[in-house]
Amino acid sequence: MSIIAWLILGLIAGFIASKIVNKTGEGIILDIVLGIVGAFVGGFLFSFFGAAPVTGFNIYSIIVAVIGSIVVLVIYHAIAGRSGTTTY
Repeated sequence: MSIIAWLILGLIAGFIASKIVNKTGEGIILDIVLGIVGAFVGGFLFSFFGAAPVTGFNIYSIIVAVIGSIVVLVIYHAIAGRSGTTTY
């Protein structure tokens, strides 16, 4: 896939995943970055379990990328949500 296709896939996956996880976007740049990382994570997870990874710019790849992005977002919120928070 071309870099433009990865960016568009990342944006779509990151946007959808951020709406699923926390109902608000993280910002366009962070949505793209988390979406692209999520596509790699989703491809790795799907390959690990014997399914096909991201295959191109199609619905299946968007689903794989969204699932990976959800995993990345949950981890991101677990790490970022705890830093700097103190309870009194």
